[in-house]
Amino acid sequence: MIAGRSRSPVTEPTRRPAVAGTFYPASAARLESMVQDLLEEARWLPGAAGHPGPRPPGGLLVPHAGLVYSGIVAAAGWSQLAIDGHEANPSTPPTVIVLGTNHAAAWLDGVGVWPAGAWRTPIGDVAVDHELAAAIGRLGRPFLVEPAAHVGEHSIEVQLPILQAVAPGARIVPLAVSAGIGHPAIEAGRRLGELIAARRSAGMSIVLAISSDMAHYPAADDCSRVTGALLPKIRTVDGAGLAASELAVRGARIPGLVCGMCGIEPAVLGLAALQEMGVAAGHRLAGATSADTEGPADRTVGYLSVRFD
Repeated sequence: MIAGRSRSPVTEPTRRPAVAGTFYPASAARLESMVQDLLEEARWLPGAAGHPGPRPPGGLLVPHAGLVYSGIVAAAGWSQLAIDGHEANPSTPPTVIVLGTNHAAAWLDGVGVWPAGAWRTPIGDVAVDHELAAAIGRLGRPFLVEPAAHVGEHSIEVQLPILQAVAPGARIVPLAVSAGIGHPAIEAGRRLGELIAARRSAGMSIVLAISSDMAHYPAADDCSRVTGALLPKIRTVDGAGLAASELAVRGARIPGLVCGMCGIEPAVLGLAALQEMGVAAGHRLAGATSADTEGPADRTVGYLSVRFD
C-alpha cells in the first residue's frame, strides 16, 4: 500500500480546509460572494454552460485550480447539479463521488477513500456518504480506506464551495486516485461504475465527478491545442484512448509542456466507470487557460468542464 515516505494517521472525523486563503478566500462572506459571481458569469457562457439540463448528469469533468483562475469553468460544470433546474427529484440533492488528482501523497498506491464524517469549507460542512464510501472500500484493491492521502490535497477541496452553492445538502465520497492509466485502472473504473449503476438503478442520485486541470505549462495557444487534442476521447468516454492520447501529447515536444492532463489517472478511471454506468457521451461546457485571467501567456494551465450523459 505504501511506498516511500510514511504518512501520519488521521483520526479527525471532519476534514478541515487545507487551501482556504490561497486557492479561494478564507472569509465566508468573500467566498460566498465570489462563488455567486462565478455562477452568474457562467450563465453568460455559450451553449449549455451555466444552465442545468432537465436531469442531473451522470458525471462531470471539472478543473481544480484557484477559483480566480478556473472558477468560471468549474462553475459551468457544477451548475449542472442545480437541483431547482431538474425535472426528476428536484428536491433531492445528489451524492457526488469526486475522483481527485493526487498531487502530493507520493506514497499512495491505489484509490484512497475518505470514509466518513464531513469536509469543512469556510461556508460550512459537506457530509460524507459513509455507507457508499464503505461500499466502495469493499470493492477491494485498488480501493482502500486512506484518509491521509487527502489531508493537504486541493483537488477535491476547491470544488466544494461551488457544490455547496448549487446543491445544498449534497453529500460526497472523496477518492484520491493514484491507480495508473493502464488496464488495472480501467478494470477498477469498471467495478466502480458497476456499483454506481446498481445504486442509481435502485433510485439513488449519484454523480461521478472527475477533478483535473489540463495542460501544464505551455504557451496559451499550445495549451488550447492540447485540450483540443484530448477532447475527442473525453467526449467518447474512452479512458484507454485518452491515456494513449495524453501520452502522445507528452511525447510531442511541445515547449514547456509537463503534462497534457494533470489528472489523467482519475480521468482514465472515471471514464471507464462512466462507460460502465451507461454514459454515452461527454458534452463540452467551457474551456479556458490561465492566460484568460491575466496569467502569463507563455506559461499557462488549461481548464475544461464537461458534462456526461
